[in-house]
Amino acid sequence: MAPGIPAALERPHFIGIGGAGMSGIAKILAQRGAKVAGSDSKESATAEALRALGVTVHIGHAAGHLADDASCVVVSSAIRPDNPELVRAAELSVPVVHRSDALAALMQGLRSIAVAGTHGKTTTTSMLAVALSELALEPSYAIGGDLEGPGTNAAHGGGDIFVAEADESDRSFQKYDPEVAIVLNVELDHHANYASMEEIYDSFETFVGKVVPGGTLVVSADQQGAVELVQRVRDISSLNVVTYGASDTADVRVHKVTPRGLTSEVTVVLGGKYLTFTVSVPGSHYAHNAVAALAAGVALGIPAHNLASAIGKYTGVKRRLQLKGEAAGVQVIDSYAHHPTEMTADLEAMRGAASEARLLVVFQPHLFSRTQELGTEMGQALALADASVVLDIYPAREDPIPGITSTLIVDAAKAAGADVTAVHDKAAIPAVVAGMAKPGDLVLTMGAGDVTDLGPQILDHLSS
Repeated sequence: MAPGIPAALERPHFIGIGGAGMSGIAKILAQRGAKVAGSDSKESATAEALRALGVTVHIGHAAGHLADDASCVVVSSAIRPDNPELVRAAELSVPVVHRSDALAALMQGLRSIAVAGTHGKTTTTSMLAVALSELALEPSYAIGGDLEGPGTNAAHGGGDIFVAEADESDRSFQKYDPEVAIVLNVELDHHANYASMEEIYDSFETFVGKVVPGGTLVVSADQQGAVELVQRVRDISSLNVVTYGASDTADVRVHKVTPRGLTSEVTVVLGGKYLTFTVSVPGSHYAHNAVAALAAGVALGIPAHNLASAIGKYTGVKRRLQLKGEAAGVQVIDSYAHHPTEMTADLEAMRGAASEARLLVVFQPHLFSRTQELGTEMGQALALADASVVLDIYPAREDPIPGITSTLIVDAAKAAGADVTAVHDKAAIPAVVAGMAKPGDLVLTMGAGDVTDLGPQILDHLSS
């Protein structure tokens, strides 16, 4: 049985409760019996799902939303100090708890798997959640995206395993004490919080150092940053290290990935034996995520052949190469990719799935700081598409940086030989793309912002 509710979280108030990370923690607390409340900037399906669990969700932010008997206020790093509910919490002397501390408290007493890496976390965490559920192990899980199957990003399970996406962006993954830590990759990102690659390595070293004695680090044998991390933590005597990947030195070796349209067949060598299973999303990088999930489950003592079969039941996560629909012979697919490595991986996966068809991309850059540091690489990635349109930068939590616009990406894409067009009016995109697309084409909406809203609109224009 999972532990109960920490006293500080008996009556929590979440600011920004509709966010992927925040809503997951709120759901688990509500399912454990806490009296949960919170606020968000707008109505959403997430808000409705929370209300169905008995959570009080206010729309908009106002001091009056915070109940006088709230046991704490839960915030993420995106909440600004002048938020009226946060100001009210200070007036009432209500403790403020960071999202990561709340999640760490929920994981206490359970066998936890924490999934970290600059990209691939949501997919890998989801594969584990689905597979463990399929094996009737009743895991708890907290994911940064909604599963296609259960249709949720979090659940309180009756078993003793907790699978969580561990966010490195604000160093919050250092709060966890996992039995198994997965590190998929280590790359430069989150430029508002990390000034150098050395700072990122230090942060990941701290995360790995929190693995419980006798626990396991599952880490890529292929990705340069991950390999460097292994060298930096090899002196931790209480840590078991299991590597995975295509490298001949990998403990769990990826022997072959065979594309099957929008799925893949993966063969690994584990303990000297070959094991083949299906991954229901295309692309080599998703196949490697599945192998990382397999290695982590085996580290917990789950038989490899059972786990491999169960991973095959995973059908995807919203926004991770999610098929939105088909109209006029054109398939529209949605991708959350916003870092150049993610973009390249998803574009290569879709290029393989497209075969002879054209690949058209609608890309929305995410964050001014990321565009400033990686805009050239983003543009170069777009050269993998047959044609692209680029939107203005989605700012999220950031203020504009003078001189940093999506033109930086467009210019880099053109220099790399890409057919790319800047479209500043988001409302014009559906008509523009519908005019470009021909039967048999694949259209990929890509980015971490609200570009995802355009998929259904493009389908509507194609239909008409």
